[in-house]
Amino acid sequence: MAVFSVSSASHERLAPYRNLPDAELLAQHGVFVAEGRLVVRRLLESQLVTQSVMVTEPALASLEDVLARHDDLPVYVVPQAVMNLITGFNIHRGCLALGQRPAARSVADLTHVAQQLVAIERVSNADNVGAIFRNAAAFGIDGVLVGPSCTDPLYRKAIRTSMGAALTMPFVEAEPWPGVLQDLQTDGWNVIAMTPSPTALPLADVARVVGGHRVVVLVGHEGEGLTQDSLAASSYQARIPMAAGVDSVNVATALAIALYEINREL
Repeated sequence: MAVFSVSSASHERLAPYRNLPDAELLAQHGVFVAEGRLVVRRLLESQLVTQSVMVTEPALASLEDVLARHDDLPVYVVPQAVMNLITGFNIHRGCLALGQRPAARSVADLTHVAQQLVAIERVSNADNVGAIFRNAAAFGIDGVLVGPSCTDPLYRKAIRTSMGAALTMPFVEAEPWPGVLQDLQTDGWNVIAMTPSPTALPLADVARVVGGHRVVVLVGHEGEGLTQDSLAASSYQARIPMAAGVDSVNVATALAIALYEINREL
């Protein structure tokens, strides 16, 4: 690593970090932000390219072992006050990194060797997207199909909530939607749409039918659920039985329950 001590927030070396609040601008430049020591460590241990790291002295000490494995990686050591001034928030524990966004994958890249996938549609809350990726990683899912109007999985808050799983879990922007789901069915995949509809089959019944087969678990918008087009493009509609008077659970929670139930049948 190449360590540079920087004492001024206006120093040109720190210029790329001044765009942190603008997620769209970062994406246009082909980069994303990792924040916090655990997430930055996972970025450094992943196959993704780290462009630079900005840390305080305590954070540098905690990451020195993994930073030492990266020859010529620029590491900017700054006072805490400088970091706060640049970022405008104080949730990074003195540790930020800029990563290079991976090359876009196709749906075929993801499906040709996969057995289980997750698909998301209109999931707009970054915490939910991050939790979905964390759950997918926990159950050994092979990848995530990101449908329309979803928050970017490489948005800094989604990465943080995923505990770094968004850095290692393969994902693709699934287009055309929901035609992708219909194509998967044609290729022999079982697309399971999670919905609280009382007409849907109990999840356990669906899990028994699809166990051992290629499966896509589909979840949708936090308030409105899945669109009618996506429901129509699914192989099964499944619901989680719950107490009277409660119509649904959080989307990431529903996914975790579905993945557990499906894998319990294997």
